[in-house]
Amino acid sequence: MTQASTASPAAPPTVSLSIAEAAEASGLSAYTLRYYEQIGLIAPIDRRSGARRYSDADMRWLDFLVRLRATGMSMQAMQRYAQLLRKGNADGSLDERQAMLEEHAARLEADIRTQRETLQYIRKKIRLYEEMRAVPQRA
Repeated sequence: MTQASTASPAAPPTVSLSIAEAAEASGLSAYTLRYYEQIGLIAPIDRRSGARRYSDADMRWLDFLVRLRATGMSMQAMQRYAQLLRKGNADGSLDERQAMLEEHAARLEADIRTQRETLQYIRKKIRLYEEMRAVPQRA
């Protein structure tokens, strides 16, 4: 089962990756992929001959999850988002998902501002050291 496919239901997936290939492509470990499936962060992955096979849609979903996690979204919030996604666009799911992403984006923008301010401070300190080196030392 895939999370959010943009292809028609009858169209076969163009990618079919093993768990090792999906792990390498996503930057996650095979253990993490299995864990994400176990906790419902990703829907059960289709299997062929007992082995997980990751589709294009699965890989896009994993890419999204990796980006959310890398930007500080909690596992609990990611699980909630996944639950809402599985509900589809009814029952306020779409509104809540949008609100979650808007809140996350606002936090991310604030973090970026803070990081930029910190970078400016560090660069100022570097310039100070360069200026100190440029002044001849007195004996």
